[in-house]
Amino acid sequence: MQKSRTLNLGTGLFVLLGFAALFFLTTQTTSRGISFGNAPHFDVTARFDNIGDLKVGAPVSISGVAVGRVNKIEYDSKVYKAVVSLRLDAKYNQIPSDSDASIFTQGLLGGKFVGLSPGGAETFLKDKDQIDQTQSAIVLENLIGQFVANFAKGSPNASSVDSTTAHTPHVMEKTK
Repeated sequence: MQKSRTLNLGTGLFVLLGFAALFFLTTQTTSRGISFGNAPHFDVTARFDNIGDLKVGAPVSISGVAVGRVNKIEYDSKVYKAVVSLRLDAKYNQIPSDSDASIFTQGLLGGKFVGLSPGGAETFLKDKDQIDQTQSAIVLENLIGQFVANFAKGSPNASSVDSTTAHTPHVMEKTK
């Protein structure tokens, strides 16, 4: 009887410790809103056709340096685009106004982030500006689906196209 009680107590303690660890990890990884504390900042927006799984709180970077965070994500039903609000630290206030914003993936299966590529304008982004040049996220599932579809219908015809073009003189002249 004593062994059974000790085993039950040990198992219960182990499960409780597991839940405590899970709770701790959840509180450390969940975005709870972005704040720069009292640090000055400015907000700019960018419109994307597809943001993939970009989340509020994702980093915004230039040349790999974090310069801000994604502050808000909304949908504009008039133009059918996602509107992403970027909160940038005020010390990075010399970002050219013709810069472009792209959504990238951290690693192969990592989270998304917004990368800014500086333009060449002599004016700079300021609060409430909009970044006009954007590049949407590449959705891995769509890319794999396109690859499979092209591979499935392209491989049998690929050899016949190659043999036809190799023996056609006018095609070879066009490539010169």
